[in-house]
Amino acid sequence: MARILLNIRYLGHAFCGWQKQPNGLPTVQAALETAVSTIAGHQVEVIAAGRTDRGVHALNLTAHFDTTSQRSLNAWVAGVNTHLPPDIAVLSAQEVPSDFHARFNACRREYRYVLSNAPVRPVILKGRVGWTFVPVSIEKMQQAAQLLLGEQDFSSFRSSECQAKSPVKTMYSVTIFAKNDFICFDFAASGFLHHQVRNMVGALLYVGSGKITQDDFAQVIAAKNRQKAPPTFMADGLYLTKVGYPPEWGIVEQPTPKWFFGE
Repeated sequence: MARILLNIRYLGHAFCGWQKQPNGLPTVQAALETAVSTIAGHQVEVIAAGRTDRGVHALNLTAHFDTTSQRSLNAWVAGVNTHLPPDIAVLSAQEVPSDFHARFNACRREYRYVLSNAPVRPVILKGRVGWTFVPVSIEKMQQAAQLLLGEQDFSSFRSSECQAKSPVKTMYSVTIFAKNDFICFDFAASGFLHHQVRNMVGALLYVGSGKITQDDFAQVIAAKNRQKAPPTFMADGLYLTKVGYPPEWGIVEQPTPKWFFGE
């Protein structure tokens, strides 16, 4: 029995999120399991580092599966890709120890939200970037974002459907910057709650537009109450960009591509 780790990229607007649905709705997990099972020659279960929502994209999501079949690593990439829909691609594959777990061994997850802040909606990039026509101050949002750092209770940004055991997470960094006519929000944390990034972006945009002050934002965090926070922002511009693991596992990370404002 071998355990294989895949790095996956996908556009999420064609799917009802990552997780398989009992009613047969299209999901990333269902499509991937069908493709991997075809190459493996037996049914497999693919377990991801996290479960993205409907409309959320991924540049580099990690997921593992077990197989009794002997295949080259290239077969798990090129072979699987031939059986995937055009909105999903496997970037790389590596064999990992049998006790490795894509979700439970992950120690860091990173997301980027890409926002078009323009008078006219971004027609060509529909579904790929978020949009607000209200002018916002990056400086005000940067200042407020520092209040999100560290280990704290993020209940004010937690969906009522969240199944996480605890609302306490550690936020390692929050970076907000302008690039090529877009505003990018980068979040890195030990983990994220359901809708947390979209809810934080929505609240930061309230700060940036002057609807609430930085002190109001601090009170939203301190309230630990979702009803005290601004509405959830659209999913269109949200991308899972990276999943990090302790170095002892030897997981090969995929770099952020240059076209996505990477190095």
